[in-house]
Amino acid sequence: MSTTTDTRVATPPGADPGQAAPRRKAKPSLSGRAPQDTPAGKWTYLLLGLTFLLSIYPIYWMFVIATSTDAALAEIPPKFLPGGEFMKNLDEVFSLQDVYFAESLVNSLIVSTVVTVSVLFFCSVAGFAFAKLRFRGSRILMVMVVLTLTVPNQLGIVALYILMGYLPGEGGWNGSLLAVIVPGLVSAFGVFYMRQFILGAVPDELIESGRVDGATTMRIYWSIVLPAIRPALAVLGLLTFVGSWNDFQWPLITLGGTDYPTSMVALFDLASGNYVLYRRVLAGAFVATVPLIILLFVGGRQIVRGIMEGAVKS
Repeated sequence: MSTTTDTRVATPPGADPGQAAPRRKAKPSLSGRAPQDTPAGKWTYLLLGLTFLLSIYPIYWMFVIATSTDAALAEIPPKFLPGGEFMKNLDEVFSLQDVYFAESLVNSLIVSTVVTVSVLFFCSVAGFAFAKLRFRGSRILMVMVVLTLTVPNQLGIVALYILMGYLPGEGGWNGSLLAVIVPGLVSAFGVFYMRQFILGAVPDELIESGRVDGATTMRIYWSIVLPAIRPALAVLGLLTFVGSWNDFQWPLITLGGTDYPTSMVALFDLASGNYVLYRRVLAGAFVATVPLIILLFVGGRQIVRGIMEGAVKS
């Protein structure tokens, strides 16, 4: 016995039975259209393109000046295409005896790397403690950490300079890289940021299951918490590295006039004096920008992921 399914379309009353009823027109599905085909998508791509051009233009113009000669920079109207003197200008920058530009890049890399690694470790541990561990006075301590964010760094520069002068060593730590590294080993913003991210990214059930399995607190931090907060670590690491690399005021105070400047202090020395060659200054600035651009391209995906996950959880 075979069964058949009636697939005929019902005919409305009063209509010709031989004429099938018209089918309803299906509504167009937006899911089948590419985002750039919609009006909103076109405007979005246009704004993103303009934003990209405005963001990349200063770097491009910096490179144009870094590849030009003094005569080309004096021309009116100026040339908007790169020249061919970049290596010559860069060689002059590295050859200056009183600027120590090559040493400054190494010093900036050392300072930024040590500060970034320290901030990621201490801030993630402190954020984990404030978010998931219960101890007496935790709320008061967290409030004090947040309150330090309201105090401008400039207010403590004089006291910090005096303190560095009393530390062991000839003349204290002023004039050495320790004076730049040690004050940045922990970040109040980093502690607050990691605490907020851990609250949303690590459920309490995972912590309890780790304790049931006999894991210690540091084992829970290493095996459960760290893998869950990698996007946040990428964001905090980028912000810390860029901030430490671009720091100028405190390194100028404690390292100015020494043989151990950072890159920003060396650029300040390049731009100082009665006769400034801007092709040299911009050549050095372009080289000092390259590590940050490489870092952004390497960790860009993790950074975007960390920002998006933080926005969704909040």
